[in-house]
Amino acid sequence: MSLAVRFDEYGDIDVLKVVDVPRPVPGPGQVLVAVKAAGINPGEASIRKGLLHSLWPATFPSGEGSDLAGVVVEVGPDVSGVAVGDEVVGWVDTRSSHAEVVVVDVENLVPRPANVPWAVAGSLFVAGTTAYATVRAVSLASGDTVVVSGAAGGVGSLAVQLAADAGTTVVGLASPGHHDWLASHGVIPVAYGDGVAERIKEATHGRIDAFIDTFGGGYVELAVALGVSPDRIDTIIDRAAAQEYGTKTDGSATAATGEVMGTLLGLISAGRLEVPIANTYPLADVRDAYRDLEQRHTLGKIVLEP
Repeated sequence: MSLAVRFDEYGDIDVLKVVDVPRPVPGPGQVLVAVKAAGINPGEASIRKGLLHSLWPATFPSGEGSDLAGVVVEVGPDVSGVAVGDEVVGWVDTRSSHAEVVVVDVENLVPRPANVPWAVAGSLFVAGTTAYATVRAVSLASGDTVVVSGAAGGVGSLAVQLAADAGTTVVGLASPGHHDWLASHGVIPVAYGDGVAERIKEATHGRIDAFIDTFGGGYVELAVALGVSPDRIDTIIDRAAAQEYGTKTDGSATAATGEVMGTLLGLISAGRLEVPIANTYPLADVRDAYRDLEQRHTLGKIVLEP
């Protein structure tokens, strides 16, 4: 037996529990990974609440979690290139990484660079590939100016760095408490809230080439009002506004490859990309972890460490 997060019905945080489940067995092309770290994400909270039932319905009892990093402890048939003892980073599409051990398709794994901490590696997949996709979607070129909403969140904190690394001027919308971190990463911080349009215009001197929305709540409309072309606006949350204005909605699904993960890990290993870790929690405290996440005020990622 092994421990894993489960929920038996849609609901708030209190439906989450950590229970004993049969130890999973890897099949052909799969390995069993002992999880060292697994990030949690807003989408998982929305699935648990039933808010995404029409897109991604849960089958009860349901597990959760996509991100992971850990050590290979068992290898299934027809696996090559991965061995017991290997330290790996990857993801699952089976909502199962919030657990002590998890079965992973070998094609969804890449080696963990020795200088990338477990918490960073284990929280990279969803936020990292999403950030990569958003930056790619708005076609940034050196000299462009891009605005990022939710700039201190799990996705936003990576998107601003990737955009800056591309040679652009980056304006990050965030609460004042996160402005020092943004400024230290080459980002022009701007407070959100009333008057944000004027503050953006002042920070950009009126030139805005692209807009990345990682928060929702009217930022697509704001980007359009600021004169940004819809084909250079990407939102990962507000699909209704994207449909209305014809903007992009590229996210993790468009960049979920081992090649992209390898690129991101290489940037982290080289010191060109930081994954800020807001807090870590043991698996038993999964409810506290999601309670923290759902405040939407943390800088960076929240991570479970089984």
